[in-house]
Amino acid sequence: MDFNNLPYLVPLHPTFVHFTIGLFIIAVFFDAAGAFYDFRKRLGLTLPIGRSSLFDIGWWNLVAAAVISFVTVAFGMFETLLIEISPAEANILSRWGFSLEQTRLLHAVGGVTMLAVIVLMSVWRGFQRYFWRKHEERQVQWGYVFTGVIAVGLLYVQGELGAQMANDFGVHNTAVQLLRNPAADPSERCRVTGVCE
Repeated sequence: MDFNNLPYLVPLHPTFVHFTIGLFIIAVFFDAAGAFYDFRKRLGLTLPIGRSSLFDIGWWNLVAAAVISFVTVAFGMFETLLIEISPAEANILSRWGFSLEQTRLLHAVGGVTMLAVIVLMSVWRGFQRYFWRKHEERQVQWGYVFTGVIAVGLLYVQGELGAQMANDFGVHNTAVQLLRNPAADPSERCRVTGVCE
């Protein structure tokens, strides 16, 4: 195992998480923009922006978010199984008053829930795009836009729980691990940080 108690150098879950978050927020934003967009002429320097273009961006970003979410949750579950809680860490509380074990459980359940939400929204969006609203100018229903905004809010809560695990508890956080264990093996510190004495 590596310095972060992982079989690889850096945690992969945060990378996939940020990719998922970016894709999902872009999808919701462009679908909402397409729903509100009602201009019939070009904007700015004659940019040919139409509703269908905004909906295309929203749709394909949502599909990508749904696909990458499976990888995100898989790495999240794998990396959370490798968390070792020391007796000293068992008494530490996060900013929200949760222990590491409680935060880990809430984050894991929230991750699976967000995966389900993103996949279900993708299916809902696909039915709107290809069947229900195929011939309508506004490709998404207002309920879908509202659900997307609520889902982005839930994604914020989920992200905050993950950030608390990394920051408050130092889970798979190289900087926190090095600060907590300054007497770590110098060769390990050299390999991880690149700073060799």
